[in-house]
Amino acid sequence: MPANLQLDRSAVAAVVKKVVVAESRLSIPPERISDDEPLVGDLLNVNSLGFVGMLVRIEDELDTTLPDDLFVGRSFRTVGDLVDVVTTAEVR
Repeated sequence: MPANLQLDRSAVAAVVKKVVVAESRLSIPPERISDDEPLVGDLLNVNSLGFVGMLVRIEDELDTTLPDDLFVGRSFRTVGDLVDVVTTAEVR
């Protein structure tokens, strides 16, 4: 992938939803997860340790490297929050 491109939001959303479903150990299609679904709630349950693993899987799935400081000082409440940050990152 060429340097400093922004990722397509729909592609990122599909990957993020697939990864959060796997992290939460759910047996549902990722398409059923909405952008406003809380990362910690009745359906999803992503803890801080799981979050780190998710980021690695997101990078692998998107075949990219996200900046190390991308997630520092940010708060992620919903799936959409995570999609937005990954989408707007300058990838390498």
